[in-house]
Order: sequence, then structure tokens, then C-alpha cells
Amino acid sequence: MSRPRVGVAVLTRGTRPDELRALLDSVARQDCPATRVVVVCNGSPVSELPELPDRATAVELPENLGVAGGRNAAMARLREFGDVDVLVDLDDDGLLIAADVFRRIGDLYAADPELGIVSFRIADETGFTQRRHVPRLRSGDPMRGGPVTTFLGGGHALSMAMLDRIGGWPDDFFLTHEETDLAWRALDSGWKIVYAPELVLQHPRTSPARHAEYYRMTARNRVWLAKRRLPAPLAPVYLGTWTALTLLRTRSAPGLRAWFGGFAEGVRTPCGKRRPMRWSTVWRMARLGRPPVI
Repeated sequence: MSRPRVGVAVLTRGTRPDELRALLDSVARQDCPATRVVVVCNGSPVSELPELPDRATAVELPENLGVAGGRNAAMARLREFGDVDVLVDLDDDGLLIAADVFRRIGDLYAADPELGIVSFRIADETGFTQRRHVPRLRSGDPMRGGPVTTFLGGGHALSMAMLDRIGGWPDDFFLTHEETDLAWRALDSGWKIVYAPELVLQHPRTSPARHAEYYRMTARNRVWLAKRRLPAPLAPVYLGTWTALTLLRTRSAPGLRAWFGGFAEGVRTPCGKRRPMRWSTVWRMARLGRPPVI
């Protein structure tokens, strides 16, 4: 295929102007420039944005639609331009420390028309990658790349052709597990997901539980995932595994109360149309090292 054209999407709530400016500067320094850059103000006014680089567009959303809704808004704007083949999502407090990231992404997609998703490596300013940012089980080596079953939300690339086929982000998820929902749909449609540790997004070391709604949404969305995407026999196994892991890992009593409240919410509320993955996809994920039960 001809060299893919890269578009960039960044969500911001207007609370990190210095970090956003640094990120946009690192995007502008790429030796293979992005065709388009879209900055979505997710419930914040455009007037709070720093000066945008050339070929960058601001989209103002009157309310915070969450990660999923905000990224769908960015995707829709890039589609309107009609000149983007690969969408790169970047956190607004991230930083591209190398100038060849988009060129490498273009090379990967040009070489494999079945490539759907490329996951970046997330590292802090010292180069350290947290274990939760390695998108595979039983891997202590963040430099081991290759095919995987999921990807990192902070920095990744998505084929627009894939998104045209499988659809975008699950709006109702708002925050947490939206990547898993999209990844499972991509795999079930025959697309590949690759972890490319040479593509680095520098990002401050944080805990996901810093978000007030993290526990509730994590549990609710995990139930929704099972209801939407898993074959019926696997759903209780998946939810039972994660319930046990949550009880073992969580030391916060308020966090556990919020988690179980979110779990109950997920059980009783609608989650969109059910389209369970094929058993062949379950087997494919198992061969990749992560069957959809954990």
C-alpha cells in the first residue's frame, strides 16, 4: 500500500496547558509530519488552549464526554477531512521523545495491511515502564514487542480502515476498559494488534485509582464487557477471576464499596447490543497468551 497518512488526536480538559504545549511541540518536531492534528476540548473552552501548530484544529465539546466520547469526536473530525489513514491518540500530558515516531508508524502500516492497532510503550521521565503498561501477561520485560491482545490508551495508533469496519469507541464506557472493548472487536474482525516498545510516549508515573470514579467505572465497564463481547460460558469465569483479583489487590474499603456498587450497576443496566466474539477469536487470544478470562 502507499505510505499511510497519520492524523493525531489529543483530548484535554484544559487543566494541563504547559504539558499540552510540550506535547504539541513534540508532534510538530516529527520528521514525518502529521497530516492533521485535532485537539478536543472535552468540556472546556477552546480559549484555554495554547497556540496550536499548523494544520491543527480545535474541537470544543460543551460537556465532558469521557475518554471514549471525546476520542469519538476527534475521530469524526478527522474523518471529515478525508486525508487520514492512521489515527494516533496521545494523552495530553504525554510527550514524544523521539522525532521518528510517525515515520515508524507509517512503516508498520505500509508493511502489513492487516495491522489494526499499534500500542506504544509508556515510560516515565527516567525511562521506567510500569508493569500495568506492558500489554501482556507474565512479561516483566517492557522491551519485548510483538502481537498482543490489547493496547495502551495513553499512546497508540489505529487504522482508519479498521475503525470504518468495527466502529469506534464505546461511548457509554466514559472511562476504563474502552480499549479492551475496541481491541476485542478488532481481533474478532481479523485485525492484528502489535505492541511496539520502540515507540515511546513519555508520561508521568501515576496510579489509575487517582480518578474519583475509577473503582465504580472499572467494575461497571468490566461487567458490560462481559455482557457485550464474551460467549456466555466465559462471562462468569471472566467476572469471577476479576472479582477475586480485586479482593486480593484492593486495600481501600471505600474503593471496594465503590467497586461492588459499580459491579451491581453493570449487571442491572443496559450496555448496548450484544455481539459476542467467535470461539475462534477466543482460541486466537489464548495462543497469543491472554485468553479473555483475565
